[in-house]
Amino acid sequence: MLTENMTLSIFSPVMTWAESSNANWNMLLMGSLGFLIVGAALVTVYYYKIGKPDERTNQIYLKSVFVLLGAVILGDFFLPKEEMWTIFFIIKYGIAFLACGIYLAVQYKRDFAS
Repeated sequence: MLTENMTLSIFSPVMTWAESSNANWNMLLMGSLGFLIVGAALVTVYYYKIGKPDERTNQIYLKSVFVLLGAVILGDFFLPKEEMWTIFFIIKYGIAFLACGIYLAVQYKRDFAS
């Protein structure tokens, strides 16, 4: 109950702004899709930079998936599920992919870059 009230108070201005015109709706949709694409590209680039799974890199991949799962669970907890759920669904996975990509980038810089 408390999280629903908090979520509505935070995201109500965004919902009102997006529903006021088609241009605002499209801007929010394209921004969230861009967020998702950037996150997915970051994950893909660092996945290929780290290389094939072996004893050392397998742990990095498992921890990155754990970060991805944690971000998805937090997104389910905080983002609204009633109104505009498709856009918030895209934003949730964009945040998750971006968090996973940042984790992979930090691990790559720490372990592989000289």
